[in-house]
Parts: sequence; structure tokens; C-alpha cells
Amino acid sequence: MAADAPYKLVYWPGLPGRGEHIRLLLEEAGVPYEDTAQMTATTDDELVGTAAVLAQISPDNRGDAVNAPPLAPPVLEHDGLVISQTANVLQYLGQRLGLAGDLAADPNAVYRVSALALTALDGLSDEVHDCHHPVSTSLFYEEQQAESVRASRAFVRVRLPKFLAYFDKVLAGSAAGSGPWLHGGRLTYADLVLFQCLDGTAHQFPRAIAAARASGLYARVFALADAVRARPRIAAYLASGRRQPYGEGIYRHYAELDVTAEDG
Repeated sequence: MAADAPYKLVYWPGLPGRGEHIRLLLEEAGVPYEDTAQMTATTDDELVGTAAVLAQISPDNRGDAVNAPPLAPPVLEHDGLVISQTANVLQYLGQRLGLAGDLAADPNAVYRVSALALTALDGLSDEVHDCHHPVSTSLFYEEQQAESVRASRAFVRVRLPKFLAYFDKVLAGSAAGSGPWLHGGRLTYADLVLFQCLDGTAHQFPRAIAAARASGLYARVFALADAVRARPRIAAYLASGRRQPYGEGIYRHYAELDVTAEDG
């Protein structure tokens, strides 16, 4: 592969979604990339960025001799490679861009980092999404609102503290090394994933996350999030127009779901 081959992220315009984890990695690495979410031109009343996603997931896209067609975005295109699935893309980029641990000293670091990122995506992305769509993604929120309230109460009472406590334990362990990071005393993409998961969860459950921070029980977790937010390239990105606001995606704010563990 060419060392300077451009990266292209194919994801829906209008929401951060699962593509945001990949954007944060690319932004932190400081490499140029094309993002279909930023393609605001229209063709036949359709955003060019939306058309790029639809072309990838079209029934007519059969892939090519080496690349199977993706089921859904995010999709990464790089020097003839076309891959999908958030965690898969993160692992690929993390290894190439120096954000998968010290691979020279420990070639297995990539798997240790991947496990941490996958855990964050499971508990603080997928489960958070399921709080507003606990019955089926094919139904509107309004069709499962009562179940969503029940799911949200259970999540903030049981699951949220479970995952926050887990990551605080990881940060206190020897494998984390020195500093605020999850593994090896250095920033990895798992830290970026955990930051984004916490930020999105705070959008959906601001009262629960505020209470968790104020409790002091997960000080290491929130210190990590603050450290990521303060990194120069991340801070610049978050302040830019490239950082899209949350909308009707993974993380959604509904007043009736903004509960805490103390709510009845």
C-alpha cells in the first residue's frame, strides 16, 4: 500500500453516529481524510454524502474481486481496501497510525486495545442505543416509549455503573501504566472510543452522567475523558464545524428518558 494513500470515510451526513469513533482517530493522528458526511452539495435533491453511502449499501453493489460489499456504514476506503464495521476499521487505522499500543515492544497490544474498545462500544454505545429502541430498530421511538423508559431506568441503575466501574478498575491496574490512559501508559484508540461513548451517553443521560461524575467513584474514567478532550487536535476538532451535533442517531436525548438511579 502507498504510504500517502488518502483515507475516505463513508458515513451518513447529519449525525456523528458510529463514524465518530473513526473521525476522532483520524483527527488525533493528524492525517488528511475525506468524509462523506461533510459533502453538502446536492444532486437531484439528494446530498452527495448520502448518495455515497447509498451506493455502498445498494443491492446492486456486489463489491469487487477482493472486497465484499458492506452491509452498513461506516465504511473506510483506503488504497483499494474497502472495509466496514466500526471496530474493524478502528483496529486497521490504529495499527497504521500508531494508536494501537506499542506494537514494537508488544505485538499483542493491538488485541488488548481492541478488547477495551469493544467493551466500551458494547456497554456505552450499543446498550445506550437500545435504551431508546429496546423492542426493535424497525419501530419508531414513539411506538416503544414505555419500554424505553423502563430500559433506561434499568440501564442507569445497573449497567452504567457496571461499565464505569470496570473502566475505572482498568485505569487503576498495572497494565494501564502511568498517566490517564487505558493501556501501556500511552494514548490508544480505546481512549478515544471511551471518550466518545461517555460524551454520547452524557447527551442521552445528562443527569445520570453528572451524578456519576459528582459521586467521585469513577474519577479515573472522567479524568481520561477530560484528558482526551484537552488534546490539541481533538480540542480543535470538537470546536470545528466538522464535529456534528447529536441527532436521531445512536445517542438521543428524550426528557422522559433522562433518569438517574435514584428516580423511581
